[in-house]
Amino acid sequence: MRYAIPVSGGIVSPHFGHCEYFALIDADENKREIIRKELIPSPGHEPGRLPEWLAEQGVAFVIAGGMGSRAQGLFQQHRIGVVVGAVESDPEKAVLSHLAGQLATDGNICDH
Repeated sequence: MRYAIPVSGGIVSPHFGHCEYFALIDADENKREIIRKELIPSPGHEPGRLPEWLAEQGVAFVIAGGMGSRAQGLFQQHRIGVVVGAVESDPEKAVLSHLAGQLATDGNICDH
């Protein structure tokens, strides 16, 4: 499964659309381990573009600190799962916690 995590300053970005990079993390769901990690520059914030772009990258799941409701709906249209409100700052630990069913969330910090 491929995850996308927005990253700014080396940690999970609190604002999905305004991140510097995306950590694309491939994980083995059965073994609950990370197979590969790649940091790629964000193509920039253009309404509606990121869900389509991440779908093109083969992403199946997004973990974010905050994300607007429109973006969440667009991810659903692309059959990409979304978790918002992630409190883990390390992208790899966030994926591993999600795989273990233990990812802590604290509500969506994005209000648009």
